[in-house]
Amino acid sequence: MRSLLLLLALGLGTASAHTAVTALAPAADSTVSAPKEIALKFSEPIELRFSTFRVMALGPGQSPEDGAKAALALKADAPELANGPLTARTLAAQLRLPLRPGLRAGIYVVAWKILSEDGHPVTGHSVFTVK
Repeated sequence: MRSLLLLLALGLGTASAHTAVTALAPAADSTVSAPKEIALKFSEPIELRFSTFRVMALGPGQSPEDGAKAALALKADAPELANGPLTARTLAAQLRLPLRPGLRAGIYVVAWKILSEDGHPVTGHSVFTVK
């Protein structure tokens, strides 16, 4: 019985790892001049064709969580988005997401939904401010 519990515990430890965003520029909660792109690095390569990335200005009183959900629900070419459509469709451990020129001052949310290597979707978001 003890060996069965040990095997289960070891198995759970290796199956729970999900892909994560390990670096982001602009950094979370930073204030920057209007950036030209968003740079993301991942803990492991991801399939870009199964991933979604969106950048959108937060509306007045809108929480980052609600902004991220709204951004991810938009089509890739929606006019509300600050990023252009992602054209890369390969396996990548990092990504540069081009932004539309001339971002206005305000708070922006960067939202992502990626497919982890183990098949689980991973969502997340970060915010930055353009001065």
